[in-house]
Amino acid sequence: MEKVKRFQVSQKVIWGSSIALAILASIPKLFDAVSTLHDIIINSSITLLFSIFIWYYNIYSLPRFSNQRTGRSLFNMRLLLSVFAGIAIMVALVIAHQELFQVAKMDAPIMFELRGILINLIVYMFLHLLFQNYQTQQMGVELERTKAVNLGAQYELLKQQVNPHFLFNSLNTLKSMVDIQDPQSSDFILKLSDFYRFTLESRKMDLIPLSEELQILDSYVYLLKARFEDGFVLENEIDTKQYYSAIPPFTLQLLIENCIKHNVVSLDKPLKIKLYTENEFLVVENKIQLKRGAVSTGVGLDNINQRFMHLIHKEIEIDKNESTFKVKIPLNYDYHSN
Repeated sequence: MEKVKRFQVSQKVIWGSSIALAILASIPKLFDAVSTLHDIIINSSITLLFSIFIWYYNIYSLPRFSNQRTGRSLFNMRLLLSVFAGIAIMVALVIAHQELFQVAKMDAPIMFELRGILINLIVYMFLHLLFQNYQTQQMGVELERTKAVNLGAQYELLKQQVNPHFLFNSLNTLKSMVDIQDPQSSDFILKLSDFYRFTLESRKMDLIPLSEELQILDSYVYLLKARFEDGFVLENEIDTKQYYSAIPPFTLQLLIENCIKHNVVSLDKPLKIKLYTENEFLVVENKIQLKRGAVSTGVGLDNINQRFMHLIHKEIEIDKNESTFKVKIPLNYDYHSN
């Protein structure tokens, strides 16, 4: 699993900005005739040390290092605590420099405090905005990760799905064939065995060659023909040049199963389904002859579309008119190169 990127502030940013603030704070001293180099260095060192402290204080007070939650408002208790801590540290730094270096003349303490509060506000707001931006990015990453996991789970569920109604109907058909001692019973059992063998072999694969998908479809269609006889007609006009392309396994089976679910299939009104290629799409076309009271939720086609978006990053296309229903599925030609 991809590791979550930790929020960090570059040491170059911390030290670079602190040195820059120290230099800026000392510029007025350069135009003060009374100030000496010693005074400028002391003034700069106080600002530098204070800026570094404020950076690390605010960084380590972030929710990553404490039990506090990120405030919705920019100005909250964290800022107040930071200001008070900054005032205390600035006083300590000024006193320490006076004692250590015996400075005869320094800026008034209030000037240092005002400077400290200004630096504190600048660092706090900049860091706050950086952290808010980081959290927003992490939320986006987590949302995408959750979406990918959800799509993966849907795909795995759909990939392992074998319609129990189909199995039930196939066993009923087999029973009827055995009862009437149909000589095709043995072939039916072999085709049923082949279909479920293909199911076990292919369910762990994300993509399979179209040629293998058509082998699975051949067994599936044989079982359907045994059940519906001439009430079901499949015309395969797929260009053999497309056989090296790839699609998610059982796509064609699910599309044909969807056709049968919503349309009348009978000897009086045969359901005709045509397979052919059009540009870089494989088209599954059927004549519309809806069952009475049939209501389509679109869940089946949406699941198939999610699989293609997850694996091939392309969407299926649906073309419907009064007489025909077409589903165009994109073919992947990078299968062998992967």
